[in-house]
Amino acid sequence: MTKQKKSMLASFVIGFIILVGLDQWTKGLVVAHLKGSKPYVIWDGVFEFFYSENRGAAFGMMQEKQLFFFLIALAVLGAVAYLMLRMPTDRRYRPLSVCLMMVSAGAVGNMIDRVTQGYVVDFLYFKLINFPIFNVADCYVTIAAACLVLLIMFYYKDEDMACFALKKKE
Repeated sequence: MTKQKKSMLASFVIGFIILVGLDQWTKGLVVAHLKGSKPYVIWDGVFEFFYSENRGAAFGMMQEKQLFFFLIALAVLGAVAYLMLRMPTDRRYRPLSVCLMMVSAGAVGNMIDRVTQGYVVDFLYFKLINFPIFNVADCYVTIAAACLVLLIMFYYKDEDMACFALKKKE
């Protein structure tokens, strides 16, 4: 493995650890200060911190399917590891690396909750539109997914993505 590749992977791991740490820290603050309490209103009628325990996936779907979510998170991490190992060290791929880091951190942040507590702590609530309550890890995944769509549609060309193709056996 080249020095550049090691540096790229080290940056990925450091960023990943920071993002997971931020997610877990915010959830810890919410548990310590909001569990069993009234919501903390940031903007009355619009946005508040509201403690919630989500035993499902996005928007509370698939309640009590913890093993399934664990396996999905492992599959995501495996795919990200594959992509990171195949990714060229060229600066052009940094946005893709950041998106993969965010997706991984979001998956692991919520997986930690599911494994240790059996549910995910959610707390960000847009009351104005009654949007489902979410957390920092969910933000990582959502922002990264949107950016990935834009990158793939408008930034990367087919030849940029050829490095990720599975090798055919001859």
